Amino acid sequence: MPTDAPLQMPVQSLTAAHSLGRLAAAPRSLPLRRLAVFASTLLLTLFAAREMYFVLQVAGLTLMERSVLGLFVILFAWVAFSFITNVAGFLQLLGSGSAQPDGEEVAPLPTLSTRTALLFPIYNEEAARVVARLQAIDEDLSRAGALAAFDFFILSDTTRPDIWIAEEEAFLKARERTGAHNRLFYRHRRHNEGRKAGNIADWVKRFGARYEHMVVLDADSLMSGEALVRLAAAMEHRPHVGLIQTLPLVVNGSTVFARLQQFANRLYGPLLGQGIAWWHGTESNYWGHNAIIRTRAFAEHAGLPTLPGRKPIGGEIMSHDFVEAALMRRGGWAIQIAPEIGGSYEESPPALSDYSVRDRRWCQGNLQHAGVLPARGLHPISRLHLLTGIGAYLTAPLWLLFLLAGILIALQAQFIRPEYFPRDFALFPDWPAQDPVRAAYVFAGTMSLLFLPKLLAYLAVVARAEQRRGFGGAARGLASVVLESVISGLMAPVMMLNQSVTFVAALAGRDIGWSVQRREGGALPWSEVARGYIWHTLFGLSLAAAAYAVSWSLFLWMSPVIAGLLLAIPLAALTADARLGRGLQRLGLLRIPEEVRPPSILVRANELARTLVQALPDMDAISRLSQDEALVRAHAAMIETRPRRRGEIDTQLVVGLARLEDARSAEEARLMLNASELNAVLSDRNAFQRLMSVIRSPVQAGTDANNL
Repeated sequence: MPTDAPLQMPVQSLTAAHSLGRLAAAPRSLPLRRLAVFASTLLLTLFAAREMYFVLQVAGLTLMERSVLGLFVILFAWVAFSFITNVAGFLQLLGSGSAQPDGEEVAPLPTLSTRTALLFPIYNEEAARVVARLQAIDEDLSRAGALAAFDFFILSDTTRPDIWIAEEEAFLKARERTGAHNRLFYRHRRHNEGRKAGNIADWVKRFGARYEHMVVLDADSLMSGEALVRLAAAMEHRPHVGLIQTLPLVVNGSTVFARLQQFANRLYGPLLGQGIAWWHGTESNYWGHNAIIRTRAFAEHAGLPTLPGRKPIGGEIMSHDFVEAALMRRGGWAIQIAPEIGGSYEESPPALSDYSVRDRRWCQGNLQHAGVLPARGLHPISRLHLLTGIGAYLTAPLWLLFLLAGILIALQAQFIRPEYFPRDFALFPDWPAQDPVRAAYVFAGTMSLLFLPKLLAYLAVVARAEQRRGFGGAARGLASVVLESVISGLMAPVMMLNQSVTFVAALAGRDIGWSVQRREGGALPWSEVARGYIWHTLFGLSLAAAAYAVSWSLFLWMSPVIAGLLLAIPLAALTADARLGRGLQRLGLLRIPEEVRPPSILVRANELARTLVQALPDMDAISRLSQDEALVRAHAAMIETRPRRRGEIDTQLVVGLARLEDARSAEEARLMLNASELNAVLSDRNAFQRLMSVIRSPVQAGTDANNL
C-alpha cells in the first residue's frame, strides 16, 4: 500500500438540526420538469382510481372492496410514476437522436489535472476475473494516455483463506504484467466492519487525502478508459458536483435469465436513464458502483451512522448508496446521473435463484431506509429516493394482497348469501357486485402502462439503422421484445412471492446476511431447483383451485399468474441453462449491440479472464503458499497489524496456534485448521511464521524462518 494520507470522515447525525446545503447551480427548468412528472402521475392515478371505484361500487362498497380500491390506487401510482418517467426519457431520446451511447465518443479526450483512485471492494470473489477486468482497464487507460492520473486499489474483505491467498497471487501477477508497481495496490481486512460501506470508508480514512476523486467498482464492473477520463474531467469542470453515476450496461450474459436481463437493460434502460436524469437533475441517486465521487465531499458528509433499534431497521446500514447520496446532497453537493457517457458495464446474476439471493440482501437494506427518512435536512427528492427504495420491495406483498383480496371478493360473492335483514332498513340486500366490463377496461389500461414503455424503447431503436442491426434487425428485435415480455411475465408471480416472503422475514427481524454472489452460469440440478420452488407450485395450485371454485372465467382471468407459479420449477431450471442461452444467441434472439460489435475493452477483459483462470489453478491456501516463495514473502509483508483493545482475546488465533503446535506437515495443518482459524493465522505475523515452519521441509524451514 502507499503511505497513508488520512482524511477525516465523521459519522453523520440523522437527528441533530441540519439545514440543506445550497447548490451553486441547477437547471432553471428543473422545478417545472418535476411538476410535469408528479402532476401527470397524479392525474393518471386519479383517473384510474375513479374508474376502479365505479368498478367496485355497483351495489355499494364493502370493507373488502374498499381494501382492494386502496391497494389498487397505491400500486397504480407506482406503475404510473414509472410510465411517466419512461415517456420523458423517450422524448429526450427523440430530441437527442440517440437510442443509447455506445462508448465511442466524438469529442477528443480532455487532459486531466487531478488524480483519481479506482476502488475494487471485493468479498470472496474469483480473483482471476477481478484482476482481468482491472488489467483491461489499466491497458485501456494507457491507450487513452491517462494512466498517470489513476491508481488502482483492490480492497479485500474476503473471509475464505483459499480465495484470500489466490487474490494475493493474482495481484502479484497483475503487477508483473502491467508494471504497475507504483499504481496498483492491495489491502485485506480480516474484520470487515461495515461491510462494503465500511471497506470504502476505511480506504477514505487512510488514503483519501491523496486523491481528488474515487471511482467505486464492483467485482463484475468494467469501465473503459474514455469513460473514466470523461468522468474525471466532468468532476474537474463542475466543482459543485459531488457524485456522477453512470448507466451501466449488462453484458456477458450466457444463461437465458442473464440474457433476458441484459436485453431488457440494453433496450429499456436508456428510456428510464434519460427520464430520471431529466427530472432528477442535481438531486439524483447513487447505485453503489460505476460512479465517480469527490473524495473530500464524501468524507465530510457520507459517514454512515449505526441506526438505533432492532433489525430490520436498526444496525449497520446495508443499502448504503442511497443514503450516502442523500447525505452528500444535504451537504450541498450535486448528485447527477450521466446516461450520455458510454463505456460502463456490469453483469447479471446467471439464474433466478441467484437473483433472489441478491434481492433478499437488498430488501433488508432498503427497509432500513425507513430509519433514515426522518433525518434532518434531507432534500425532498432524496427522501423520495429512499421511499422508492422501500417501495421497490413493498409493492410485491401489496400485489399479493391485492390478488388475494380480489379472489376473496369473488369467493364472497359466490358462496356467501346476501344479508336479507340488515340492521338498517333497506329495500334490497347489500351484497358485493362489480362491473366486469369497466374492470376489463381498467385492466387493459394498467397493462398498457406496463408494456407501452417497451414499445417506445423498441421504436427508439428501430428508428436508427445501427441500433436496429445491433438488436438483430426490426423483426428479430420485435420477437425478442415479445419473448422477453412473455418469460418475464411468467417469472413475475414467482418473484412477487419471493419478495413477499423476504419482506415479511425482514420485518420479523431475520438477518438476511451477506451472501457470496454466484456469477458464472451453468445448468442447475433439477432436484435443487425443485426444493427451492416447490412452494411456489403449491401456492399456484391453491390459487388455481380457489379461482376455479368461483368460476371458469375467473380461472382464465388469473391464468397468467397461475401459469407462472405452476411453471416455477421448469422456469427456474431452464432459464439458468447456458446452452439454451447460447441457442437463443445463435437464433439472433435477445441480442444486444455489444454482442454484434463488442467494445474492445470487453473483448480484452474476457480474453484475460480466460487466460488468468487457467494460470491460477484452483488450489487451497496452504498448497499455494507451499509452492511459491515469492507469494510467502509478499503475504508476510502485507500482513497489517491491527491494534487490539485492552483485554481483547483473539480466540480463533489462540486455537489456531494450539493446533499448529500438534501439526507436523502441511497435510496435518490443512486438516487441523478450519477456515476461521486459518484466516486468523494468516492475519498474524508470528502465527504465519509458525505455519510456514510447519508446511516447509525441516531444512528449508530452518533456513528461511528469519526471512519472514
